[in-house]
Amino acid sequence: MYIKKTIIAVTALTMLAACSQQTEVKKAEVKNAAPAGLQLDNDNAKLSYAIGMDIGMSLKSLKTDLDRAALEAAINDRLDGSKLKLSKEDAGKAKQAFFKKQAESRAAAQKAAGEKNKTDGAAFLAENAKKKGVTTTKSGLQYEVLKQGDGAKPKATDKVTVNYRGTLIDGTEFDSSYKRGKPVTFPLNGVIKGWTEGVQLMSVGSKYKFVLPSDLAYGPRGAGPKIGPNSVLVFEVELISIGDAKTAAKKAAK
Repeated sequence: MYIKKTIIAVTALTMLAACSQQTEVKKAEVKNAAPAGLQLDNDNAKLSYAIGMDIGMSLKSLKTDLDRAALEAAINDRLDGSKLKLSKEDAGKAKQAFFKKQAESRAAAQKAAGEKNKTDGAAFLAENAKKKGVTTTKSGLQYEVLKQGDGAKPKATDKVTVNYRGTLIDGTEFDSSYKRGKPVTFPLNGVIKGWTEGVQLMSVGSKYKFVLPSDLAYGPRGAGPKIGPNSVLVFEVELISIGDAKTAAKKAAK
């Protein structure tokens, strides 16, 4: 879907370029122009180059080695109203084949990453479980008490306010409320399973380290660009309060 939108955006930009040009640029002039001697000394030249920048950026996102001569020829044919060298049907088939190949490539990469993460995650969990102070629950959640508070413990139906830092097993940080300088408030039954279970073990004022098996985190789908499929996640969580953010902010300021 993203690739299709990119192609549409490129087409729209090309049409805009055709409508916006103040003077006709002949094919011979475009073909013979030397990039090193390009002069952007008038509004039309600047507009044309600006549109080209956008088109280039969109095409780069396709992550494929385009035939630039064919690309330039197609753009010129459209701008000049020349007979197209591909029928609409053949052009559609070419793009469809590309989309299919890209989808297959992404699926293969996702599968390979998922298998590696699963193997690496299992080894990490097994090793972490041996560490002093680490407890493993029936679900497979692992936790370590870094600081024990003496406040109340939340229920799954409560809202809680926490500070936290999340990393992959290699230490790569993917999120941190500490870096944002602001704690987060959320309903405890509205987050990933490992958090719902783990934070209920904590008393207000506590700080725990959690290691979440992938099935208690984001599973085979992963989340965003940093959390791949089947990733084991590590969190340091500080339970500030049970309740709304305003109450938590007052307590955090003390």
